[in-house]
Amino acid sequence: MLCGQDCQRNKRSQSAFYSFTLGDWNFVEEMPLSKEARPSSAAGKLETQNVPSIVTELWGIGEKKAKTSVQEIQGESGAPGADIVGYSEGRKRQPLWLVRELLKQGNRRHSVTLGDDAHNNGRLPYRAGPYHSLCKLKIEQRVSLGDLLKLKLAFEEFEIDGLRSLDTINFGLIVKKCLGLHNINDAQIQELFMKIDYSGQGRIVWDEFCTYMQLEYTEKEDSVTRTKQVAFTLPATIKALCHGEPILKVHCTPDGTVITLREDGAVYYWTSELQLKKSKTVFHERPLNRKPKWATDLITMMQYNKVIIGTGDREIQLYELSSLEPYCQISALETVPLRLDYCYTGPDECCILYGDAQGCVNIILIKSVGETLRMWKKLPKIENVPNIGIHIAVLNPNVTYICWKVHEDWVTKVKYFQNIRAVVSTSNHEGSALVIGCALPSTNIERQMREIREVCREGKAKKVLGNCTPQPRAAGDQTVFTIYKGVKTFDLSKKHNLLVTGGMDRLLRMWNPYVPGKPTGILKGHSAPIFYLCIVSEENRILSVSMDNVAKIWDIQDQCCLFTAHPKASQIRGDMSACIYSPSVKCLYVSSDSLALLSLKTRPQPQSHVFMSHKEPVLCCGYSQEFRQVVSCTEGSVVKVWEFDTGDQVFEFGEAHGQSAITCMTFDHRGRRLVTGGRDGCLKIWNFNNGQCLKILKKDGESREVCDCSYLTVYRNTYVMSVGWDRKIDIYSETPEDSHQVQRPLPPWQDDLKNGHKEDIMCIAQCPPSLLATSSYDGEIIVWNLLSGHIQCRYKNPPPSPHEDLQGVDTSVPSILFLQTRALHVGFSSAACLVSSGSKGCINFWNVLNGGKFVASFEASRSQHQITKLAVTKDDTSLYAADQAGFVYVYDIKTYALGTGHTLQTLQAAKTYWRAHTSSITGLQIVDSDQVVLTSSVDCTVRLWSSNGQFIGTFGQAENWSLHTPSSWKHPSVPYEVLMDPLSMPVHHLLDGEKSMVDVTNTAVDDITAAGPKQSDSHSKFRYPSVTISDTDIEEEIKTRSYPEEQGKRLRHEIFKHTNKPPNHGGPKAYHTLKYFDIKAAPATCERPDLSLAGIDPFISSPVDLEPPQTVHVGKT
Repeated sequence: MLCGQDCQRNKRSQSAFYSFTLGDWNFVEEMPLSKEARPSSAAGKLETQNVPSIVTELWGIGEKKAKTSVQEIQGESGAPGADIVGYSEGRKRQPLWLVRELLKQGNRRHSVTLGDDAHNNGRLPYRAGPYHSLCKLKIEQRVSLGDLLKLKLAFEEFEIDGLRSLDTINFGLIVKKCLGLHNINDAQIQELFMKIDYSGQGRIVWDEFCTYMQLEYTEKEDSVTRTKQVAFTLPATIKALCHGEPILKVHCTPDGTVITLREDGAVYYWTSELQLKKSKTVFHERPLNRKPKWATDLITMMQYNKVIIGTGDREIQLYELSSLEPYCQISALETVPLRLDYCYTGPDECCILYGDAQGCVNIILIKSVGETLRMWKKLPKIENVPNIGIHIAVLNPNVTYICWKVHEDWVTKVKYFQNIRAVVSTSNHEGSALVIGCALPSTNIERQMREIREVCREGKAKKVLGNCTPQPRAAGDQTVFTIYKGVKTFDLSKKHNLLVTGGMDRLLRMWNPYVPGKPTGILKGHSAPIFYLCIVSEENRILSVSMDNVAKIWDIQDQCCLFTAHPKASQIRGDMSACIYSPSVKCLYVSSDSLALLSLKTRPQPQSHVFMSHKEPVLCCGYSQEFRQVVSCTEGSVVKVWEFDTGDQVFEFGEAHGQSAITCMTFDHRGRRLVTGGRDGCLKIWNFNNGQCLKILKKDGESREVCDCSYLTVYRNTYVMSVGWDRKIDIYSETPEDSHQVQRPLPPWQDDLKNGHKEDIMCIAQCPPSLLATSSYDGEIIVWNLLSGHIQCRYKNPPPSPHEDLQGVDTSVPSILFLQTRALHVGFSSAACLVSSGSKGCINFWNVLNGGKFVASFEASRSQHQITKLAVTKDDTSLYAADQAGFVYVYDIKTYALGTGHTLQTLQAAKTYWRAHTSSITGLQIVDSDQVVLTSSVDCTVRLWSSNGQFIGTFGQAENWSLHTPSSWKHPSVPYEVLMDPLSMPVHHLLDGEKSMVDVTNTAVDDITAAGPKQSDSHSKFRYPSVTISDTDIEEEIKTRSYPEEQGKRLRHEIFKHTNKPPNHGGPKAYHTLKYFDIKAAPATCERPDLSLAGIDPFISSPVDLEPPQTVHVGKT
């Protein structure tokens, strides 16, 4: 499980630069643990082998390292240059800015292969800052079971020598020694150490290491399973059937129509939702003294609009598909056609197959199918159906009949596969359970000469391939699969090179079609004989249905069951008689006592130009500076970890809060642990690198939704605060040394109980060292003193305008933040240091220090959508605001709302703005160190932008980016769904419907006319030419179009294909500027425009020379 090859894909490791100094290193001195050993979920009880002592081998190295500095550490061989976490001497020669410039000048790269290590190690010498290791595999992905045993022994030997836990130096030494990674980047070791040491103690034990490894791979398996989620919609759609004969066959047409056949010949047409369209009994009614005719099977000839039905009277009947009127029939077959199949093999050629009770596969090859069937339709009728015997039909040179003796029992299924040009048939006989054979015999000169001599000796004219006597295939013409208890059903996929069989032994066997000796896989799970199988190639799935009405979905790659629909859940009752899967509508139809429909729910396939980070709406996101990772949480309780520098997914774990959505998140002060809050009313602390839940913070009794949370430090004590629908502030004391899994909140503030919020609290913000602000749904903002728990000031959200009534207006405050540079500076005591979102897209500024008051407000959203998230740069000079429509606005607030002594400036417009998402933005964070902006939205995406709105990419896209290489960004393109959304269209009076095209055109012309002759003359040559247009002008403009000079059958296409070209915005054409005039008297006759002048009249084969064109003046009549 811990082998590196079990990981689904390779990922680059990532971490922030972490430097430290080395002190004296002594194996004898025992470092006391500051906390008790945390109970481990992975005890790591592994059997040890005879491995040399790691401590003994590393003793000499430890003595050397105790005497050297970080830059001069020697490796095991004594060669210098094995730096632990810092820079080597040679790498210090190039400054960081020079490396960045060299990287920008290089070719555009979106991925780095292992073969490029030698080249790129010189280009990217730093592990710190924006760059990370180029090694594809992380250390934990290289650990095999043998390596794990060595590591366990090394930990035990250190414990025997008195060192119960390892620091980062000792851990790096044993990792290099046990795994043989002497040239591994030490920053990768440091990163792995920090992931395990989530509490920041600086030491780890074996239990912590083993727990991390086990949980990481467990969550990776679960995440792979989640990506393959598939199910049937339960319960099934049931259509009751009238009493009568059972349904023998269910068939689906490409347009979604479902055709059912009963034993008495009744044919029913249904829609894909099982609504009856039409029905008809196709068999001719017989006298009472004759046994009624019964049907055996049905298949369609879609290319010829026909339905083929096999009967118990040894007939193959053809009917019109649309009207079910009889067309013709082939009678006098040697046996009863039990199983039918049809295949279109070529232009006007087809193949009709049927298997019988004698184990024979009968093949009828027809050429010139349309002509042959029309000829048969003119023959004499038997029971109102034109009839031809099989012995007469084979005399036609367009008809070839072949009968192969294949099985020793009746044929259970037969099918012709055109892509491999072979017939596959099955039976319940073990020795010939499944046979793949050719339709026509291979060339055998000796056999053909022998048959010709027999014909000449007998003196009869006999068609060589027209013999109705069953013939065995040559051994080289078929492949026989021997399967226990035979085969009842099968399916074959050329795409996956896969053959699947099922039968009475209740097992699904997966075969290579060319290797009959042994199956490649066996799928167990059914408790009854398997009735139907289907390979869904586009989904990489196998559908199976057993006789007890149990339907299962299997994964081809993993060979495991993904979903099971039991009869109690699907409500399918009775004995199964027919079943089929329709790829066009992705539905499984089952016939028993009723007709049932099971819709297949699969993961929607994203379009090639649309990238989604999650399958569910993203409700929050954040950035961890420690690991340079982005974490996003969704409504489906899924947490994903992304690599900040490339956008690649690193890790994922689900069901973080059960089935409840994750509504908020934050990191601890080190950035190593994740705190999430959900709609289940509890908070959870995670090691987000392996999905380990460290603590659960919840109240006694019923808990309501948590809307926001914050991790803060007060006098070296750490706390987690949460707010939500409980309308109170919950405070949890958070210490990593606390071993309690479930923790209760501290007693609430008395001021909060008496004078707190009266509505749901939506947001919380802190300003060290002592300020805390909360906002509620009713528009109230309260500023608290963290040290005393008392209210310092409170505000009420003002109306957008002084005279506007707030009734019916959304006054909630979903986002607040502090301007910390103002709050902590004595000179800004009267300035606004608290910013909140207001109603109708406004942003309000408040003063906190002087008793609290409203300072200023401005409208941030152009469309007056509510501001959902606020963020500010580290120096409090730029304010970023995101609204419900997906727009991000950037405002310069450096000198805004500074209070007394400063002139209040009005923010006229944003410095820049762009549309980041198509729906409401739920996460907004500025990464000042890299000058980028992180956003998330309910449109299921998490995106990264530059500080001025350049699109870097969507997390989870197919092509990675390099954060400090702008050529790898998506800019200047924008997300496709944003580009196509109607709200992204520019605002215009004509688009809004306020004015018509005539009004806009006439207004523009009138404005230019009123502007005076000088201004009109200066611009009329380009935008508004003279309204007098001659035939010469029109002819010259027509010639500028790219029409071909030659004439021919493609002329009409060449003329009209240009109508789909995008509009040319270079300026209006001459005929675009024609003015509208009232016509008082129209002439009695009008002449047809002469298009032959340009040589493009489609009704004239060649240009005709006519008289010179006359000038036409357009004016008022």
